[in-house]
Amino acid sequence: MPGDNATPVAPGAAVSFPSTAAATAGIDRQSETAFTLTEAGTYLVLFQVSVTEAGQLQLALNDVAQPQTVVGRSTRTSQIVGMSIITAPAGGVLTVINPAGSTEDLTITPTAGGTESVSAHLVILRLA
Repeated sequence: MPGDNATPVAPGAAVSFPSTAAATAGIDRQSETAFTLTEAGTYLVLFQVSVTEAGQLQLALNDVAQPQTVVGRSTRTSQIVGMSIITAPAGGVLTVINPAGSTEDLTITPTAGGTESVSAHLVILRLA
């Protein structure tokens, strides 16, 4: 994470996940911020991101914010963690965004809680 997410995430913008640790068939990295779900289906999406500010994150599918996926925190003492089940069409593009109605940018924190690097995680699993 250090240096990879140096730019704050503006309201309406997507969070960057700059590295791929593992990838499976049917989920293609389109960019650092967007992932194509090549098969129609139901997906479990998990993410966690350390940020400096209190704030919210949400999933967007094909650039449409999914209101049932909003998660957040009101203090600066923990990560923002999300877990949602969504139904997507074949070719759907998934992103994790700072909701458009947010009032401030979110700063990704590469060394949350200490001196060791932390990472943001995004896990996408096709259920059916």
